[in-house]
Amino acid sequence: MGTQVNDQSSGASLAERAYAAIRERLVMLEIKPGDPINEDRLSAELGMGRTPIREALKRLERDRMVVVYPRRGTFATDVHIADLAHISEVRRTLEPLAAAGAAERATPSDRAALTELRSRLEAGHGDDNTELLRADVSVHRAIYRCVYNPFLEDTLITYDDLATRIWCVFIPRLSGVTGHVEEHIPLLTAIIEGDSDKAAELALQHVTRFEQAIRALI
Repeated sequence: MGTQVNDQSSGASLAERAYAAIRERLVMLEIKPGDPINEDRLSAELGMGRTPIREALKRLERDRMVVVYPRRGTFATDVHIADLAHISEVRRTLEPLAAAGAAERATPSDRAALTELRSRLEAGHGDDNTELLRADVSVHRAIYRCVYNPFLEDTLITYDDLATRIWCVFIPRLSGVTGHVEEHIPLLTAIIEGDSDKAAELALQHVTRFEQAIRALI
């Protein structure tokens, strides 16, 4: 019985690792929109069997990151600028809720971790757009964890990933990317200091400015 439990736990862990790894490739456009998903290649590159890969792809289909066409296979979803309005509508509601919740619920160790993250942002990432994107994602993930609501966290991650894919498409034409990421510094400060109203206000501004920056390029 113990072996069976361990096997199931190991399988779940592999599927989770596969999901995180494939999701990052999709979000950062290492797997480009419209590209076919090659299960054998992913299995070889990630060093695991096809079962966890398939489990991961099922989750990613629910996240709208991949699409399955009968008799054709699995493909990375296209990035449609028309989706920006829908994604932003959700994020304008949930991101301020998460920021306020994080300000109220973060533990002392959470606030210490956020302080360290803020220091890294203050040190800067130069003009490396990939690093700036990863920094943006890491801040959002850190805030979501501090809300202590796994349902809200999962939803926030899904929509942040979809927004980041849009950002990746447009980032070669965007100016002020560094400034967009640095907007997180006062947001983190508000959360660290427990100012939920300020945190919510800054989170809303951040999401709104992102949408405006993308729309300016259309």
